[in-house]
Amino acid sequence: MIKFIVLLFVLCTSFNSYSKTNVSHAIAMHGEPKYNEDFLNVEYIDINSLKGGSIVRSAIGTFDSFNPFTLKGTAAIGIGALYETLTTGSSDEAFTEYGLLAETIEWPDDRSWVSYDIRKEAKWHDGKKITADDVVWTFNTLMEKGHPFYSYYYGDVAEVIKENEQKVRFNFKTNTNKELVLIIGQLPVLPKHYWEDRNFEDTTLEIPIGSGPYKIKSFDSGRSITYELNNEYWGFKNKIPIKVGKDNFGTIRYDYYKDRGIEREAFKSGEIDFFSENSSKEWATSYNINSIKNGLIIKELIQHENPQGMQGFAFNIRKDKFKDRRVRKALSYAFDFEWSNKNLFFDAYIRTDSFFENSELASSGLPSKEELNYLNPYFDVLPKEIFSEEFKNPVTDGSGYMRNQLQEASILLKDAGWDLINGQLKHSSTNEIFEFEILLRSPAFERIVLPFRDNLEKLGINVIVRTIDSAEYQKKIETFDFDMIVQTFSQSLSPGNEQRSFWGSDAADTNGSRNVIGIKNYAVDGLVESLINAKDRDELITITRALDRVLLWNYYVIPQWHISSYRVLYWDFFDQPARKPKYSLGFDTWWINQNKYNQIQSNRTSN
Repeated sequence: MIKFIVLLFVLCTSFNSYSKTNVSHAIAMHGEPKYNEDFLNVEYIDINSLKGGSIVRSAIGTFDSFNPFTLKGTAAIGIGALYETLTTGSSDEAFTEYGLLAETIEWPDDRSWVSYDIRKEAKWHDGKKITADDVVWTFNTLMEKGHPFYSYYYGDVAEVIKENEQKVRFNFKTNTNKELVLIIGQLPVLPKHYWEDRNFEDTTLEIPIGSGPYKIKSFDSGRSITYELNNEYWGFKNKIPIKVGKDNFGTIRYDYYKDRGIEREAFKSGEIDFFSENSSKEWATSYNINSIKNGLIIKELIQHENPQGMQGFAFNIRKDKFKDRRVRKALSYAFDFEWSNKNLFFDAYIRTDSFFENSELASSGLPSKEELNYLNPYFDVLPKEIFSEEFKNPVTDGSGYMRNQLQEASILLKDAGWDLINGQLKHSSTNEIFEFEILLRSPAFERIVLPFRDNLEKLGINVIVRTIDSAEYQKKIETFDFDMIVQTFSQSLSPGNEQRSFWGSDAADTNGSRNVIGIKNYAVDGLVESLINAKDRDELITITRALDRVLLWNYYVIPQWHISSYRVLYWDFFDQPARKPKYSLGFDTWWINQNKYNQIQSNRTSN
């Protein structure tokens, strides 16, 4: 009996030691937060920045809703910023969350739960206090009625509990999902008292109540929306450190345009104040204008250290013609990046070779011993090249002559059962003609896709390139009603739960998920779960590289290109902090120099 009591005491002591709780102003994924509990502001702001003035920005398409949290409708740009989150990250750390609505964060060493003490000064725009009831209602509503993303991102949360009026706790299904204690803090908190008498799933243009530094001032349905700085914002009044020096513009108006060409000309004529250029051709050729020559407009290439993720031609492998990996690999030989970069992009880009490009997470060479520990259990279902070859995209000489590459493609297509008959590719068993559609939402991309189409037609494949408006495009993507699209899979420095939505088998059948490709792969599912449960940074990197190899060698996309800098243009009345953040543009730290603004206003109409 005495031995049993001693053993029980030892076990309880060990458990309590392991479950020791931490209380802090911030939490880092790995290691310690950069800024301690006494910090006053982040390093990449200017404490002398000024608030006020007005700017005009732009967007493409239209909007019909102020609810960005469901699948229905098209939400107005910037609307999500009305709502603060429990925590928020800094832009000079890989993954650290600092208290925003939450004054303190509490969690055990095993990360099996997390709780937040909500700041008593945190208020909604109507003056009501933000409470634990708002957090509980928000989480349950988003999981039940919100965008499918939430159910994948927060799928390992068992329950959310109100501990008192200002404290809320999230209990987890597992203690192995190490990033969950951080990403719970990213939850946008919504006002229960506003929504409880409304249908959350409806699209609406009723101006909502938020908690952030901006409110909606006015809007013209589908055409423009104006946000104004809330001088009563609790974050400014109480000098919340992570918010100091940010959100400086007095009003921000977004005007909507039908396409990028019209939007670009509106910027050059002075109707828009800030413009981010995504076309290398336009960057190189469209700005030989007086406003830039005389310094009224600044044209600036700003380097960054963000992971580039993957942009590529994405297959919808729900379609029978794309189910065979050999077919997908064959089509990759028809994209001549070197010719495109030379003739279309002014040699501005680098070919993308990883789903986690421009980061230490990207795979290269052959798998390491540590990576093989995660790949070997799936040896029987993985492409054998993973274990013996370095992944490389097809390379041409840039001349436009692709005989060798197209021969390689023809061999692969023949092996997959497709025969070239009278210039037309047909399946040997079904006699099906190989044809498909590439769906676009911007006419600007047609010049890039058409040469790819021409090369595919040399293989006997009939390709239709179709450009549709942004609202119709969004609906087709949400319902997976397409053959091939140009898709970007953005990544962070700390991938985790969101990978389920990108690649998970369950997400493949869920409308609105990010698994637009339709991947249902046992190995991918296993690696994603291992990634989510990585015990430290080194293991996270190893598993991510292994996952990267599996995604690449399955040819789910035809990789395109990337550039590790922001291409921005702006009328020269902005001031910026001297120090730039590593992992963002930091536009939320800029402010208006009113003297320069007045001078610009008097000059730009004459240019």
